[in-house]
Amino acid sequence: MQKPLKTIYQETIVPKLKEQFGYSNIHQVPKVIKVTVNRGLGEASQNAKALESSIAELSVITGQKPVVTRAKKAIAGFKLREGMPVGVMVTLRSDKMYAFLERLINLVLPRIRDFRGISPKSFDGRGNYTLGIKEQLIFPEISYDSIDQIRGMDVSIITTALTDEEGRALLKEMGMPFRKS
Repeated sequence: MQKPLKTIYQETIVPKLKEQFGYSNIHQVPKVIKVTVNRGLGEASQNAKALESSIAELSVITGQKPVVTRAKKAIAGFKLREGMPVGVMVTLRSDKMYAFLERLINLVLPRIRDFRGISPKSFDGRGNYTLGIKEQLIFPEISYDSIDQIRGMDVSIITTALTDEEGRALLKEMGMPFRKS
């Protein structure tokens, strides 16, 4: 049986990155702090069922109840008033975060149709990575019959890395399948 991702990180990834970047202290080695899963729901202001189904789906996918995000300002052109629900998000830390990352890397990403790897360019300049997922059906926990509409989501992986190069090296060692650009 394969070791959990957290153990692999501590036993093999930390020494490898320490040697690769020449860190003098173990605390300089980049690590993943949190993973946020976010879904924007434009139709949630008119359709309460869309909000409920999104909450249920993200709960099943992440194992944690999502928070409903609300509009900060009223925008008349979008028929949006202040305080209306506009999305749902989950922040994962510690053991749940590692479990989600392990499932994402080993189970979910390979299930994407015509998958050739994820873009190595989606870093923000500070070592954090954001990945857009077009449909929730690639998660094995979601059954085809239980969904009412195909909706996407964003997964952001926040690290302590100072540069994109360090963040890319960390995620590559964790097994993230980057495309050859």
